[in-house]
Amino acid sequence: MNLSSRHVHEIALGSKKLGPISVLAPFSALIISITLVIFFLIRYYVLEGFLIRRIYGSIYTDMTELNRRGFINHHIAGVTKLIILIVAAYPFVSVTFGSGRFQTPFVKGSPVTLGDMLVVVAQMLIGMYIFELIYRAKLSPVAVLHHMGTILIGQSAIAISLRSLREQDAYIEFILCTVWGAFDIISEFFPHVAIILYRVFPDRHRFLSRVFLLSCFTTATGTLCETIVTMWLFGSLWSQWRLAFKVVTPLLHIAFSAAQVHGSIVFWRMHRRQQRYLQEKGDVEASCANKDDGKHCDHQSEEITTCESVGSTFPIAHTPV
Repeated sequence: MNLSSRHVHEIALGSKKLGPISVLAPFSALIISITLVIFFLIRYYVLEGFLIRRIYGSIYTDMTELNRRGFINHHIAGVTKLIILIVAAYPFVSVTFGSGRFQTPFVKGSPVTLGDMLVVVAQMLIGMYIFELIYRAKLSPVAVLHHMGTILIGQSAIAISLRSLREQDAYIEFILCTVWGAFDIISEFFPHVAIILYRVFPDRHRFLSRVFLLSCFTTATGTLCETIVTMWLFGSLWSQWRLAFKVVTPLLHIAFSAAQVHGSIVFWRMHRRQQRYLQEKGDVEASCANKDDGKHCDHQSEEITTCESVGSTFPIAHTPV
């Protein structure tokens, strides 16, 4: 079956002429260096310097060093993804699904192009993952593989678009990377908020149960939508891919999807654990209400406190966000 004859006319990408992504592409190293410096300044002088302590007080100071690093990283990652989402929404939609090209001005009459904006936000996302790999004291193997894959694939997509190395499918390869990045940002933003809420309200089990369930839903839904859009683009542009990308692209997507599914499973388990805490607490309170023995009720109250203490020290399994 000739996929190109059936699908290539359905999207604008198939008719767009291959061209340079951005004049900023050769300066990717400089952009990512500036990004990492900014992350350091914000982390060291703003967040650790005064802001986190002023906002959270003893909630932050009572954390272990391991949890402090994770707490700060979730703030940096969450805010960075929100900025990327706001800045890159128009360039991404225009180039991927509309009539825009990389050389189209970001604003009418501006020398800044859509491609310039996409390169900058791509380096911001990559820089965020590099920062996390360096700064976090502990990461799950799935998170490490996810971050390393994102860094290498994102930089490779920009590198093969350079004039000296330009490949015929570099244009659409970069677009596909932006699709992966867009869904990663959208579906993985709320989990950052969820972990922050867990640290702030460790004993509100009913609230956390709902938060973790919503996080599980957003990551799972994001993975499903990402698969649909990615495979649609992949099939629609089948004739424009070289054999290497026809083989590698589905494998990469499976790897990214596996990491996101892992995150959904982690949040589902956290949701179920919070429900168990609620059930145990309810059973203890019901037992206490049915007993007239004051000593028995005091003993049961100690069990409630113990249950809540266990909940507040539950180690967060790092999701690939």
